[in-house]
Amino acid sequence: MLADSDTRWKWGALTANRLVSDIRLDGFLLRGRATPTPRQLDEVGVRADSLREVTGVEFLRTVADSAYDVVVLACVGGAVQAMLHGLARATATAAAGPDGVRRKRPVVVTGYVGVVYEKLADGLLLRHGADLVLANSRHDAERFRAVYRGVNAGTDSVVETALPFLGGARHDEQARGDRPFTVVFAAQPSVPENRADRTYLLRRAAAHARLHPGREVLVKLRSKPGEHTTHIEELPYQKLAARLPGGLPDNCRLVYGHMGEVLDRTDLLVTVSSTAALEALHRHIPTAVLTDLGVREALGNHHFLGSGCLLSWDELDAGRTPEADAGWLGRQGVAADGPYETAFDAARNRLAELVAADGLPPIRPYYTNATAPGYLPGILARHALDPTGEPLPGASAEPREESALRRATRGFARDAARTAYRQGVQRVAPAIRRWGQL
Repeated sequence: MLADSDTRWKWGALTANRLVSDIRLDGFLLRGRATPTPRQLDEVGVRADSLREVTGVEFLRTVADSAYDVVVLACVGGAVQAMLHGLARATATAAAGPDGVRRKRPVVVTGYVGVVYEKLADGLLLRHGADLVLANSRHDAERFRAVYRGVNAGTDSVVETALPFLGGARHDEQARGDRPFTVVFAAQPSVPENRADRTYLLRRAAAHARLHPGREVLVKLRSKPGEHTTHIEELPYQKLAARLPGGLPDNCRLVYGHMGEVLDRTDLLVTVSSTAALEALHRHIPTAVLTDLGVREALGNHHFLGSGCLLSWDELDAGRTPEADAGWLGRQGVAADGPYETAFDAARNRLAELVAADGLPPIRPYYTNATAPGYLPGILARHALDPTGEPLPGASAEPREESALRRATRGFARDAARTAYRQGVQRVAPAIRRWGQL
């Protein structure tokens, strides 16, 4: 299984275990900006029989030299596309039977790690070519097939499943005992993006704690400073909390840890659009998706239209409790009353058929040098592959450590770009205001 971030590692490893019982799981971490740290992997709590960090070229060579039955690609769309072309090239030389069907190729599985609220077509077409493209709900499966039909690509690979990390005990208000009512704000690394909005959300969480001194308010963070997740966090809440006027009240604090364990003590989950909302809803925990910053595609909370969960901090402060719509939950694959246990049956059966087959057809992604000559070569080049999927001359199969100097230079360039942008805005703002008054 190949993953390129902590969240995708969690999805890929759990998916592999959902699809096949009693497996040997060899884990590969793709070298990149979001490669998870040992602490992040421990927090996810999913173990592999072996684990090492690789480049894309090294991964392809390892798979070509091994007898894997299944390969799970838990990566961003561009990396999935590059690995598909690389695997297609590597397996094209396998011995063919008299019927022309290639032998001994692993079954390739991929999908999305959570809510699909942006880049639907782009992400899906980059994943086309895998034998199984897993959809986390009936809603997603319908959308996935519509995209593939729209470009006259095959839809047989799309299989409906559910998010593999749903589970845990059902929320029981009566079982809380003497424990204080606990509100958890599930923060996200890049939603919202700007300092003002992130500071606003943190300030409102602190204000809720002050308004309800008998409650405990936890701000659940994904990473510590210096760590990266699937999305880069430019403005970590740890730094914003240190600068918050008045600081955080005693009953409001920042926490880390496995989300499932945090949900064990959660009585109300609050978020903008985190997948944690689906985990909480699966366990019948009241869940609020905030509308304070608007209901917008850029925030991802538009995905929750019709869920019954859209509320503001003002409404939560006043004591309103969100009530989830059962029909919406069903379409989103959040079925806490039993069907979840069978949600992977179709994928298991399909995978078993493919693994048992005498041979599999060649891997044929939708994107080729004929369908996307101005797009595909760049994607492949980012992973040291030429337009045919062959490793570029001189491409290293060994992961290289990023030097401290390069990290510092990259950080300096990013900070300089931000400063230049702010200065540019300040210079043109008066002219924009004058223009608006004309």
